[in-house]
Amino acid sequence: MSLLLKISIGFVLGIVFGFVVGPMAAENVALKDYVMPLLDVVGRIFLTLLKMLIVPLVFSTIVVGAASVGDPRSLGRIGIKTLVLYLVTTAVAIVIGLALGNLIQPGVGMNIAGAAGKAQEGKPLLEVFLDIFPSNPLDSLVKANMLQIIVFALFFGVASLFAGEKGKRVIGAFDAIAEVMYSITHMIMNLAPYGVFSLIAITAAKYGLSILAPFAKVIAAVYLGCILHAVIVYSGLIVVFCKKSPLWYFRGVQEASITAFVTRSSSATLPITIASVQDNLGVSESVSSFVLPLGATINMDGTALYQGVCALFVAQAFGIDLSIGAQVGIILTATLASIGTAGVPGAGLIMLTLVLTSAGLPIEGAGLVAGIDAILDAARTSLNVTGDTAVAAAVAASEGQLRETKTAKL
Repeated sequence: MSLLLKISIGFVLGIVFGFVVGPMAAENVALKDYVMPLLDVVGRIFLTLLKMLIVPLVFSTIVVGAASVGDPRSLGRIGIKTLVLYLVTTAVAIVIGLALGNLIQPGVGMNIAGAAGKAQEGKPLLEVFLDIFPSNPLDSLVKANMLQIIVFALFFGVASLFAGEKGKRVIGAFDAIAEVMYSITHMIMNLAPYGVFSLIAITAAKYGLSILAPFAKVIAAVYLGCILHAVIVYSGLIVVFCKKSPLWYFRGVQEASITAFVTRSSSATLPITIASVQDNLGVSESVSSFVLPLGATINMDGTALYQGVCALFVAQAFGIDLSIGAQVGIILTATLASIGTAGVPGAGLIMLTLVLTSAGLPIEGAGLVAGIDAILDAARTSLNVTGDTAVAAAVAASEGQLRETKTAKL
């Protein structure tokens, strides 16, 4: 049984348990004094373990991710175009997610009281930008200032490339640390079904049937956002750079998009993605062999869009007003964090805890969203892979490396 299925079962059983036990707990001493407190402890331990992962996991993976891009001096035009398009499309995806979160307001109505935190006060945009640069990286690590950690990790990873052989040893050490963190993440994610069961059971017992509608809104918002992003952003790239019809593009990459939706794995889909863009879109091997593996590592449009929706969901569920400054911070954090999230088991959930921490939102919200993560994961992975193909086609066209194929002429 897959972990996602186990988490889904834990989510459903937790809701059923909470609905059944909630009305009884007020009168039953055993339930009130023993069972519900035990579930609360299990849920809190799970959340604490997730918090434990954030700083070392994000720092080590982003250092390795930045280093894997290659020597910036030799990246050339293709590398710069690829990185810019990936970061821009990711930022746009987050904006779409936040816009839908503000419009649909999925968390309104849950009214979860007793939030373990509050959103950061809004800051002027210039101050938000200046605050991402750390004056003391160690202090940023201790205080879990995620934007500053991400920026320092990016500098550290790129600088390691310029340090020659000694830098390679440093990168190797951080690669080993990242692998260890992946193993710890896997261990903790194996506890996710129990943590999700406990968290959602407590919530369902307290708030009853009113919690179901917001989850349906979250799913609808994420799927709608993925469709809009693909139709507007990716179609725009194809029309502007390739001078082709969006229907030509979507027909050419449909196999890769569907495979990603079913497998929920960008890495597993990569061979099909490469074949689709080369055979159907006419992207050259030199472009596809660089752009697509890099995209599977750092391009996370679907996951980023999901962060925007879920951050608003959590804020609304806990009755917290997210200022414009806080939402800008979410855009910056999720865009930069996308570089280091690929390849991490449970990447969506881990990245969500990072975004919630950065925005000063209750991390308990990640436990609520985890229950429907299996449904959301299919859509966001499909968008991640589709975004890789759109950027590959756009870069190839801009470099004159988009050839006509039999399929491309259809």
